[in-house]
Amino acid sequence: MDYLTLLQILDSALRLATPLLFACLAGLFSERAGIFDIGLEGKMLMAAFFSAATAYSTGSVWLGLLAGIAGSMVLSGIHGLASITFRGNQLISGVAINFLASGLTVLIGLSWFKLGGQTPSLSGDARFQGIDLPFAEAAMSVPLIGPLYAEVLSGHTLLVYVALLCVPATWYILYRTRFGLRLRAVGENPAAVDTAGISVVGLRYAAVAICGVLCGLAGAYLATGLGASFVKEMTAGRGYIALAALIFAKWRPWYALSATLLFGLLEAVSNRYPSLDLGFITLPSQFMQALPYILTVVILAGFVGKATPPRAGGQPYVKER
Repeated sequence: MDYLTLLQILDSALRLATPLLFACLAGLFSERAGIFDIGLEGKMLMAAFFSAATAYSTGSVWLGLLAGIAGSMVLSGIHGLASITFRGNQLISGVAINFLASGLTVLIGLSWFKLGGQTPSLSGDARFQGIDLPFAEAAMSVPLIGPLYAEVLSGHTLLVYVALLCVPATWYILYRTRFGLRLRAVGENPAAVDTAGISVVGLRYAAVAICGVLCGLAGAYLATGLGASFVKEMTAGRGYIALAALIFAKWRPWYALSATLLFGLLEAVSNRYPSLDLGFITLPSQFMQALPYILTVVILAGFVGKATPPRAGGQPYVKER
């Protein structure tokens, strides 16, 4: 593999890791507050549809982004209502959201566009365009590091850089602010938080709302940044992969970046090499396409060692009287 090919793979890995990173951070906020959310997939799918549909109808990618976030927030509100207010089973609520999004996006797409559940292709101002970072062209003359900056880091859409900035922002919010301290405490011991006079319900709804915004960004990026339209089931299990990455990262923001980049790299390699000849064996295309999902299964099987979730995760809080 030459250096140019490596740069192209890394560039693709960063693009493919972006929706995973948004979704992983979304799950991190939610689960740190004690709300398990299997519905990341559904929120991303709903956001992808409404962002593409709105961007096509209005010609504005920004209105599409807002519509995508709104669609995701509606599902987050439903999940919050079911799991926080009515103290329902959080896993069942998340699965129901995935089914709801899968059916609604196709149904509404058929009604609006008559294209088999898809949206028309996006172009121009209806899509996010690549951004060239400062001095990218000049950096090409610098050996090794220059092409890495110009070819891998530069040229991505705005949401890629927003996703990368969300990592230190998430770390700061969770570990350096009063809100973050309380949010983490709610996921560990909500009774103690309640005793201190802080609203457990309010904090959990705030976490669910942040989760909705981040899933909205992930879905909007899929349809208007990485792709150029909405396609049926276009999330392709990314919500579940993000959950696996969250476990791999042990609910920590910086580890989440590493985990999602690893998944993105595997997907980039599988896209670059439909079948890979290792000399002593040739890996078939089916194996290469399944590589990211195989890693997901390995991680969920506990290969990464002990990963302890928040102690109050998945447990509805009942206020003591």
